[in-house]
Amino acid sequence: MESWSPTILDEPGPKYLAIVRVLAEDIRTGRLAPGMRLPPQRSLARHLDVDLTTVTRAFNEARRAGLIDASAGRGSFVRAAASPLAKVRVPDPSASVDFSMNMPPQPAEARLAERMEAGLARVSASPGFLDRLQYQDSAGNLADRAAAATWLARRLGPVSVQRVIVAAGAQTALSAILAVLLKPGDALCVPALTYPGLRMAAERRGARLLPVATDRDGIDPDSFLDQCRTERPRALYLVPTLDNPTTATIPLARRERIAEIARSHGVAIIEDDAYGALPPDAPPPFAALAGDITWHVATLSKCVTPGLRIAYVAVPGTNEAVRVAAELRAISMMASPLAAALASHWITHGDLDAIVASIRQENGRRQSVARQALQGLDVLAHPCGHHLWLPLPPPWRRDAFGAHARQLGLSVIQSDAFAVGPAPDAIRVSLGAAPDGEALRYGLGLLATLLAHPPGAISTVV
Repeated sequence: MESWSPTILDEPGPKYLAIVRVLAEDIRTGRLAPGMRLPPQRSLARHLDVDLTTVTRAFNEARRAGLIDASAGRGSFVRAAASPLAKVRVPDPSASVDFSMNMPPQPAEARLAERMEAGLARVSASPGFLDRLQYQDSAGNLADRAAAATWLARRLGPVSVQRVIVAAGAQTALSAILAVLLKPGDALCVPALTYPGLRMAAERRGARLLPVATDRDGIDPDSFLDQCRTERPRALYLVPTLDNPTTATIPLARRERIAEIARSHGVAIIEDDAYGALPPDAPPPFAALAGDITWHVATLSKCVTPGLRIAYVAVPGTNEAVRVAAELRAISMMASPLAAALASHWITHGDLDAIVASIRQENGRRQSVARQALQGLDVLAHPCGHHLWLPLPPPWRRDAFGAHARQLGLSVIQSDAFAVGPAPDAIRVSLGAAPDGEALRYGLGLLATLLAHPPGAISTVV
């Protein structure tokens, strides 16, 4: 069917949501029956006198709501098993906007729910599925470790299955690695602004955190060298690509020098590569440059979805893998076998690459929105990442800004959460939790308004 000719009334709100509301109503009343074909998006855009992008967004939202299905080369169809219609959400200006949770967006193009449903169906129908419901080796099922090695090899080069471990998320993996490497009182070098989860895990181990100075290219090798000479650290922790929180990516030459310093002083490198899969042109990981001293953690939480709770770990050797697996057994017993099997299926059939590509593309769109909303400000960001680092313009101080932001319904993370030592006046803004572009624009607009006025003037602005 290509004769659907909806009428969009002149009503408040985005036009793409109006299209979805009319589509939902026509399905409810039976004008559009299950399985019917919708007009091509270009034809519908001409009929409604709107941009093609507006219709594309409407179809994406309708697919997200379970109203339609799309098939490449065939078009879009009313969903055959249309269940009671999902309520189409309209951005609520009174609602809070979460810029605090650093999670990847979930664009409709990723087809995450569809892929999860199909993948689990395939896994449950595979031979030996019931074995997946039993306890597994703490290092992971051998098939899942092999899939992990395949995934890691794209950035690390060939890595033996015996050196690869499947863990229940990066936080669990980092805790296990710290337990292997550090004794209470040992020194751990970290960037002066570092991931809070690592700080918590290190402090629970009784480690001494040694801040390493950073610039816009990541940690300063000379500062790291000074700490090595004076404090004899056992390990160095870093997020080398799209750093959390500063978004810095360490260039290749600097990575090579850091690795040389670490090797010459007997320092292990803990590489948290949470975002490494997102930029297609990222430099080689430390595990590819110095695999004999690097403990590499690649979580799927930041490039696919945190719901899987799956991270892949590559350690320097087989003995280290045995020790990490023993710690994982004490911490979490094992990663979820079903989640690990689903991730393996996605790797084997190309779904994981497709999901990452969709998230990368959506991150680019959201970063573009952020650049427009925050133009004129000193924003540190990467087009493939889903967070940005924002030094506050004077006279704003981080505490006052955080308080005013909360009054406006904005949730941001102040630099204190990351600082090992004095905290700068800055905030991390995460773009992934906003449900769509409308909510993102609304929240960033409020953020820009707040930043454009001195603290004393905010009462009149609000």
